[in-house]
Amino acid sequence: MNVRKLTAIALAALITLGAASALADTVPLKVWGSQENQALLGELIEEFKAANPGVEWDISLGVVSEADAQTRYSEDPAAAADIFAFANDQLRTLVTSDSLSEIAGSRLEAVEAANTAGSVESATLDGVLYGFPMTADNGYFMYYDKSVFSEEDVLSLDRMLEVANAAGKKVFMDVSNGWYIASFFLGAGCTLDIGEDGKQICDFNNANGLAAAEAIRKFTADPAFMTGDDSVLQGGMGGSIAAGVSGTWNASAMEDKLGENYAAAPLPSFTCGGELKHMASFIGTKILGVNSLSDYVKEAMQLAEYLTNEASQLKFFEQRALGPTNIVAAANPAVQENIALAALSAQSAWGVSQKNVLNGYWGPAEAFGLEMENKSDADLQGLLDQLASQATQ
Repeated sequence: MNVRKLTAIALAALITLGAASALADTVPLKVWGSQENQALLGELIEEFKAANPGVEWDISLGVVSEADAQTRYSEDPAAAADIFAFANDQLRTLVTSDSLSEIAGSRLEAVEAANTAGSVESATLDGVLYGFPMTADNGYFMYYDKSVFSEEDVLSLDRMLEVANAAGKKVFMDVSNGWYIASFFLGAGCTLDIGEDGKQICDFNNANGLAAAEAIRKFTADPAFMTGDDSVLQGGMGGSIAAGVSGTWNASAMEDKLGENYAAAPLPSFTCGGELKHMASFIGTKILGVNSLSDYVKEAMQLAEYLTNEASQLKFFEQRALGPTNIVAAANPAVQENIALAALSAQSAWGVSQKNVLNGYWGPAEAFGLEMENKSDADLQGLLDQLASQATQ
């Protein structure tokens, strides 16, 4: 064989080897995040790629909200994203189905050192960390127009309704949402937890629950009551709506609507069985998890850690007013002075972890809330018995 032919073969082999190496160095990753986070996630991913050269990163984004992550994952785990954000109440279900990669070793130590103990606990089950804490603001409180309500007024739901009626205004709350309606039951002293058998405990049909249900019926029957989704709150605040229960994701919209009258406070107290009870709330975090079925778990972990580091969490705060779990980011003066985050922090004194809420609760709670919003005159005890029975199946 002549030298020219040998050279050609050698060159072909080198080209083939080079192509194979390039292919091996390409890392395709899919990331799921909410619609609201798409732009910032895209920006952070580009920063990550620039900070980690030497690898051909092929990273795509998909729109899946934190609330829908577990459901979408279960539809086709193998086709699910390598990295996805989820609310921490989905943790148990995702772990039970072996959906999440464990975080261990030096990375575990780094996450524990960088984030608040509560946020790390929210992503931990049976002593194992299954995700990167992302935000510490998965809760709710009361936005209000301070030209209508005083700081004293918003301490009491009864007083708020009285003031709103006199001013021809509305008090907004999505009562047909199990997340929000639980405020009355948990505030009344009811329990939503997980038993030793792994099943949901829900005693909303006891005497405390009945008193809470009577308070809900009275609230939804009041002329000042208004319900709906976020678009209703955003559209009406500063106009027909003078106060509304929501979370930090609506902070920018509320501030834009109210301007110098923008204010926020913990949830109010309400009359329950002849006594004043403070409305409770779910508190939780958003977590970034790595799909256990990913072909690139190591690289996915690297990206997930970057998307939840101090600098990234500060950007989520600056652009979306989301509360950091990172200790240094949370201590930033701008975070400390944020009106919505301050209200959320104050409300946490009456917070209940949503990690102990199973999927079976949400549907029955929504159904009960719809009955109240529709001014149903059905027997409350019967409705509560149905809610508790279905939620604990």
